Amino acid sequence: MQLKINNLFSSELPSDKNITNETRQVFNSCFSYVIPRVPSNPKLVHVSTEVADLIGITAKEIQSDNFLEVFSGKKLLPNSKPYAMNYAGHQFGNWAGQLGDGRAMNLAEIEHNNKILALQLKGAGSTPYSRRADGLAVLRSSIREHLCSEAMFYLGVPTTRSLSLMLTGDEVLRDIMYDGNQAYEKGAVVCRVSPSFIRFGSFELFSAQNDNIRLQQLADFTIKQYYPKIRSKEKDKYIEFFNKVTENTLEMIVHWQRVGFVHGVMNTDNMSILGLTIDYGPYGWLEDYNPNWTPNTTDKEHRRYRFGNQPDIALWNLLQLANALYPLIEEATPLEQILGDFQLNYQKKNLEMMRSKLGLLNASEDDLKLITELEEVLQRSETDMTIFYRELGSLKKNYSLISCFKTIEVAFYKPLEIKNDILEQWERWFATYLLRLNQEQMSDEHRKAHMNKINPKYVLRNYMAQLAIDAANKDDFSIIKELHELLKNPYNEQPQFKKWYAKRPDWARKKIGSSMLSCSS
Repeated sequence: MQLKINNLFSSELPSDKNITNETRQVFNSCFSYVIPRVPSNPKLVHVSTEVADLIGITAKEIQSDNFLEVFSGKKLLPNSKPYAMNYAGHQFGNWAGQLGDGRAMNLAEIEHNNKILALQLKGAGSTPYSRRADGLAVLRSSIREHLCSEAMFYLGVPTTRSLSLMLTGDEVLRDIMYDGNQAYEKGAVVCRVSPSFIRFGSFELFSAQNDNIRLQQLADFTIKQYYPKIRSKEKDKYIEFFNKVTENTLEMIVHWQRVGFVHGVMNTDNMSILGLTIDYGPYGWLEDYNPNWTPNTTDKEHRRYRFGNQPDIALWNLLQLANALYPLIEEATPLEQILGDFQLNYQKKNLEMMRSKLGLLNASEDDLKLITELEEVLQRSETDMTIFYRELGSLKKNYSLISCFKTIEVAFYKPLEIKNDILEQWERWFATYLLRLNQEQMSDEHRKAHMNKINPKYVLRNYMAQLAIDAANKDDFSIIKELHELLKNPYNEQPQFKKWYAKRPDWARKKIGSSMLSCSS
């Protein structure tokens, strides 16, 4: 492989002068140089050829020993110096201090077709930021990250990507539910790809250390490389920067809500400065429409990172970023204005998004009421979110209420009784919705085509990922490959994959990995 290395981050920002790999507090540094742990017997499980193409790796090179060795951590790219990034963060609303890449290492930044992408191994061994952990990752979490990164991209959600999934040949000891039952699992490494892995917490680190020199260096670098359209000077530059980050974060959250994605760990160290979905841990998609659901067992009591709270948490995290950038601005009013606009802009963009999901192109003053009433009845009847919105596109303007109900009843987890107040609530909603549709000029056929571009037919439900994991633990990687192909076209009918267009099965309701998950990896 002849990859063109262009390490902007490590060549322009200050490094840790201590080159040992011992766990420690690191000051005045954006990163520490590290060496990946050599795996005993690496094996390639799956590659995203589309991501390989982004960085200039050919199909022939994917099959080479060189590819296997580099992206498992066994061998370094020529002239590369891997590093782990230093950052801090708030975890579950509490200040956690220095965190950093505890099990991630940037191999290099690669330039191809006038674009620069960072390659990062996750699970390749300990770093100075590993704290009490070993820096390794297991197969189950690596499968979930590899599949979800690509699934989100094809859904149109801003995200990091995943190039490859490797087995290391080593076993890793993990307590999957933090209940004292440790067991050995297969070790794995994922190669993540992104323009940058800089986080909100990268700025929080230097602000907390009162290191305004490094804080400004990092901000100037980020603006120059990733927000080059910013032309303002002095403090106005940082205000505009914060505004752009806020806009990108808002766009990402609206997409999450559109497809029913729940991140599960929206700590500030898991928030990308580019507005990309990053760090796929205990994520999930809504099965039944439940705004209070979170996939994270660690968050089971307080449900801070539940689906319905994601916009508010994004705003809270942006507030922490504003606090971190304040030393460069020394004026609260413009930051407060941007944060205040976030709430108003989210309400506006979310309403526009929901209109699109319902096939409404023209605005009506009663649309918010229509949407609110829909969300209420969706919760009461335990309705599958993905299937409901997909099937709703098949409804026609001249349908009777009975026909409307039959169109979407496949989305119910339990049949509704004939004389039931929930059924009556559905009928009232459909009566209003039909009147609203008849205000639109679009034909039923065009509306369905429009809705099918907004409402996916296929998402990576937790039970689907778990089936792939169960098979992979038996050295069967066919489901990984099948799901990867399926999720590249989530808005298409794909009749050959119709078995995946199904509600969560009963066996998956409480099964570990198919309902809630822990952060254990």
